Amino acid sequence: MIRHDWTLEEAQAIHALPFPDLMHRAQSVHRQTFDPHVVEQASLLSIKTGGCPEDCGYCSQSAFHDTGVKATKLMQVDAVLAVARRAKAAGAQRFCMGAAWRSPKDRDLDAICTMVKGVRDLGLETCMTLGMLTPPQVARLKEAGLDFYNHNIDTSPAYYPKIATTRTMEDRLDTLDHVRQGGIKVCCGGILGMGEAEEDRIAMLVVLANLSHHPESVPINLWQPIGNTPVEAMARPVDPFALVRAVALARILMPQSVVRLSAGRTGMSDELQALCFLAGANSIFAGDVLLTTENPASWQDADLFARLGMRNAVVEKKPVCLAQVS
Repeated sequence: MIRHDWTLEEAQAIHALPFPDLMHRAQSVHRQTFDPHVVEQASLLSIKTGGCPEDCGYCSQSAFHDTGVKATKLMQVDAVLAVARRAKAAGAQRFCMGAAWRSPKDRDLDAICTMVKGVRDLGLETCMTLGMLTPPQVARLKEAGLDFYNHNIDTSPAYYPKIATTRTMEDRLDTLDHVRQGGIKVCCGGILGMGEAEEDRIAMLVVLANLSHHPESVPINLWQPIGNTPVEAMARPVDPFALVRAVALARILMPQSVVRLSAGRTGMSDELQALCFLAGANSIFAGDVLLTTENPASWQDADLFARLGMRNAVVEKKPVCLAQVS
């Protein structure tokens, strides 16, 4: 049963279950909607890097932080489509494009919409992350055929002011509402390891699970050390089992959402990733680079899937009859 009325106390009780019980519950929920052998692969490209006027304390692309990332102009459409073709050839099902903006200018939307149409013509799902949007901008992206819009809430409402001050959690939720009302699917998750408490991680997932519609995709990121950022001084390593518990909780609270292992997989062992898949993760970002951070090579992912007996969702020709999955 899909719920939108989870309490923090309920979520904490699930999160605290003995590990075997938590894994069993998460895997049972996972199999009610998804084939447990299949993992979706998405590719992520920075189409406009650096110079962002937001002060997000974790981000290498903020103009507030001297991280060595140089600001670039918006990529040309042909260059973006060339990368999309390579991503599809490597097995990606979805192509995600990110621009380091507070919000896009209307004059940039012509090129953005042309990118969306071009990527769709290649047979890929499309996703954009461009910052905050107005309803008219959402309408243009919808008309262009955008499938997903990513706008992470990052952390809990209580911890958010320690992460960013140039916009609020409410600003992010407003954009999510505009996207949903405009008929575009939502991709929204957060980041672990920024110094937050366990309760903050749980509260973040409760916020997502209590939206009027669950995000179709929920990316779970591990913060990657980035020098000269405020989060660098606050960050704490995330216990591997804490990551698995967060994935399992996301799966239980949002049974029909795709849960994606996003940034931070270079620091995860194969065994840890396998536990995350067992806990209900069923998507990854593929490719050597995620915006400005490293990612496992495609051959490493292919080798891991082969050893686990799992496969890429892109090869699926039709939905699996879940009643037959054992």
